[in-house]
Amino acid sequence: MSALSASISGVRSFLWRSLYGPPPRGGAIGHCETPSPKSGLAWLRLAASALVAAALLAHPALAEGKNQPAQIITRPITELHIGSAETRFGPLEFVGGLEMTSAYPHFGALSAFRFLTPGEKFMGVADTGYWYFGTIDRDTEGRPAGISDFSMEQMVDAEGQPISRKWLVDAEGLDVEDGIATVSFERDHRIAQFRIEPGNMKSAFRTLNFLVPKAELRQNRGFETVTRAHPQGQHENALVVVSEKSLDKNGNIFAAIIEAPNKGVFTVKRRGEFDITDGAFLPNGDLLLLESSFSMAEGVRMRLRRIYGESIAKGSLADGPILLEADMGYQIDNMEGMDVWMRADGATMVSLVSDDNHSMLQRNLYLEFVLNDE
Repeated sequence: MSALSASISGVRSFLWRSLYGPPPRGGAIGHCETPSPKSGLAWLRLAASALVAAALLAHPALAEGKNQPAQIITRPITELHIGSAETRFGPLEFVGGLEMTSAYPHFGALSAFRFLTPGEKFMGVADTGYWYFGTIDRDTEGRPAGISDFSMEQMVDAEGQPISRKWLVDAEGLDVEDGIATVSFERDHRIAQFRIEPGNMKSAFRTLNFLVPKAELRQNRGFETVTRAHPQGQHENALVVVSEKSLDKNGNIFAAIIEAPNKGVFTVKRRGEFDITDGAFLPNGDLLLLESSFSMAEGVRMRLRRIYGESIAKGSLADGPILLEADMGYQIDNMEGMDVWMRADGATMVSLVSDDNHSMLQRNLYLEFVLNDE
């Protein structure tokens, strides 16, 4: 084991023991289900643990291989609801998931992703200004089993130089079609398009008019969703953007159809304290939105909401039913990315990823569901 691997292993062990006590007998830290903290004092211990972790992660070896492929270590997630074997949650059926870690220093902050081939090759953006690419490996039953061929590369300017100022590359939303990646950025609000060339991603070749008045966009609550409607759906390949929490005078969320004959601004009904973190269209033209919430009292929560396609139109207020809501009793974290894809047997699949904010207190997760028609 290298000095770096030993450091990371030590960090994980120290954090685990601080939060939960000794690990289960015979179980490695990275290969067992995560229990809930046993008491409020665990969080105080964790704060002290994080200071030790920060010192360990200052190891100089972390700077090696900055622009090289990264090895992703995964742990299977077999239960969505912690301590329960149930797999059906309303219309959603949990297939499986992965907890992902890596010694690569830039791994994490995964804010959006899309599959390039259904359920296999994918690409995404991190809100730290990085592209990432990889492949979902599957077991004999078709469940997610690992990540391979993973790499990251930094976004560059028109001269091909890496962009290190986060406010310029705070990438939050992603759509891919015909070799083109359409990315939404907040802080420096824009929708930009890039040619997909893994290993040689260049600067944007085009920016799009997002129609929503720029003055209405909150600095860190801009467009988290950029998605294209199904070509055979009711919106016929329209490109739609939805903000995280830029609100109109009625407290609803700004959105827009930005490429289509019927383009225009609309709003999405805001329900509770949830913010929109991503979205993807379903084959029938409905829009599936991923939403998240955090408070000190309730911790992290996530929600999936189906927005009726007919309510998406210029000047309208779009809304629809909640399909799934989960709290810290479930295997979730800061869920920020989502894609909808079709499995070979015709099933409609929903995949989610989380953004760990490069925090030792959070996790990078991949979760997968079948969406059943009801």
